[in-house]
Amino acid sequence: MDFLSPSWVQWTAFSLGGLVLGLLVEKFVVQRASKLAARTKAAWDDLAVSSIRGVPTVCFTSGGIYLALNVGGVDPLLLSTAVSGLTVVVIGSVVVAGMRLTGGAVEMLSGQSGGAIGSPTLVVNLVRLSVGVLGVFIILQNLGIDITPLITAAGIGGLAVALALQDTLGNLFAGVQIILSQQVRQNDYVRLSSGEEGWITDVKGRNTTMQTFPDGNLVAVPNSVLASSIVKNFTLPRTALWVSVEVGVSYDSDLEHVEAVTLEVARSVLENTKGDETSEEPLVRFHSFGASSIDFEVRMMVGDFESQGPIKHDFIKRLHKRYNDEGIDIPFPIRTVMMRGGEEN
Repeated sequence: MDFLSPSWVQWTAFSLGGLVLGLLVEKFVVQRASKLAARTKAAWDDLAVSSIRGVPTVCFTSGGIYLALNVGGVDPLLLSTAVSGLTVVVIGSVVVAGMRLTGGAVEMLSGQSGGAIGSPTLVVNLVRLSVGVLGVFIILQNLGIDITPLITAAGIGGLAVALALQDTLGNLFAGVQIILSQQVRQNDYVRLSSGEEGWITDVKGRNTTMQTFPDGNLVAVPNSVLASSIVKNFTLPRTALWVSVEVGVSYDSDLEHVEAVTLEVARSVLENTKGDETSEEPLVRFHSFGASSIDFEVRMMVGDFESQGPIKHDFIKRLHKRYNDEGIDIPFPIRTVMMRGGEEN
């Protein structure tokens, strides 16, 4: 075979020409579009441009090879096989771009809705898988393969796979249930009946990951366990929550004065808390006569779960100082012990 023959020169020229043209389109058109998209505030154009990277090179190269085969007098059977292969490559590149685009779109929607759609990982993987399966069916149809027997065989095989992977599929469907119910969302602070608590960081195919509080470790909870657990969500229906502090004052205290001073301190703490925009007033509720004090509860509404620790810390320090300034006594526990002979200690 003479590689310097006119036919081989034509094949090489067309193939390399298609490759070079594709690379030029990538460099001057796609990169230029990427720079223009980066200047806009919208993220959709950036996603669209990044999704099609590589597609022009594949398409132009495949076109060059197709032209080379047509002008080179190739055997018809070989030409038909090559065209089918090039069709698969082109459609495959478009399908990959579609998987990037749809996956990125789901991630963007999830971020814009504050996690209301659910965690990106599981949703993105399911969406990309759906687009990929659809692309495979399109490729098979273009190759003239009847997909009906394949779908039937897939259904029968799916039953066998489902029996073998019961736990995995159970966790997968539990993850879908968690996302669709929207009772647990990404970045929510939750406490499970098993005792674990923290922020939901992601819902994956097999498990849900939590960043625990206060140590900050990452805990993986199987989706089926989370779906069947009693979950207390501190973020729903709103992020604001009540924080309570138990206080006791001596029996000879003026309770009206105690209440006024306590509320004043609570208001000052909430007003000085950065980012706290709660509308509820703090409350003081006397509830019991203790062994050595009159006990009451101070309730303050904070903006989110993370704020409760610093607010309680600041409130207790300020209240203690203010009580000292006002002469309000916080008594120590006192116990009277009767000794034999009537002596009292």
